[in-house]
Amino acid sequence: MSHYQPGILATPVPAQARHLFFALESVTDLPAALDRLTQWLAGHAAVVGLGESLVKAMGASINGLRPFPALAGVGVDNPSTQHALWCWLHSGEGDDRGDLLNRSQALQALLAPALRLVMMNETFRHKTGHDLTGYEDGTENPHDDAAIAAALVSHGADGTVGGSFAAIQQWQHDLQRFHGLSAGAKDDIMGRRLSDNVELEDAPISAHVKRTAQESFAPEAFVVRRSMPWIDGDRAGLMFLAFGFSLDAFEVQLRRMSGLEDGIVDGLYQISQPLTGGYYWCPPLQDGHLDLRALRSA
Repeated sequence: MSHYQPGILATPVPAQARHLFFALESVTDLPAALDRLTQWLAGHAAVVGLGESLVKAMGASINGLRPFPALAGVGVDNPSTQHALWCWLHSGEGDDRGDLLNRSQALQALLAPALRLVMMNETFRHKTGHDLTGYEDGTENPHDDAAIAAALVSHGADGTVGGSFAAIQQWQHDLQRFHGLSAGAKDDIMGRRLSDNVELEDAPISAHVKRTAQESFAPEAFVVRRSMPWIDGDRAGLMFLAFGFSLDAFEVQLRRMSGLEDGIVDGLYQISQPLTGGYYWCPPLQDGHLDLRALRSA
């Protein structure tokens, strides 16, 4: 399957990237802005996702697309901060932060006046793909054909095959608290040893690895994670990003993490909290350009 946005499955994650979130300002100007975006994406390293509100503004619907749910458990809040459009802008080899800034501003101008930038998060690759806690991120990611099966829509109407659904949460870590814990307490939160990334057989049931074990769900809940750390002054954390052929796999994992399945809250909430949450549909490509036929066949 070659007609998907390549940034969805490209590895490793980029050295630097930006998450740009846009609000819808003018429905009248939206079709022309999407036409410009379709042409622009062919020459840029980026992934674009559309929120349900934008799809509805085009008079269309995408099967499986919905707003991010605000889920609350005992001492747990997962906020919904849904936006109309999201762009994950990647740095190329040799690019610097100035290049990302210039491309971000060009994209803003391209989408105006239909869409307005309302939030931006700058991210980076830490070591070879680690969280700022020091633990490797995405260890259980599927690869090759399994990644394609997990991340991309394999059948459906014209303009949907090769598409994907993105789930995004910005998590803020309490790194001072985390680094004050013993090595054993840290490993129990994650369910892996920091020293060698090996999964702990005797990890507590609240360990993050056990809460999110993708093969433990029925049906299995595999997604492709492309998360990256962020730093803003003295605040820092992980910009969690997962792609799936539907949003269901991510959502069942989040519900279990939040204690909504069995009352057991993921240990990750002891040292981190989500600040945002959004769901987006990432259209496939046709001849290298965004394929938006699904928006125009309604």
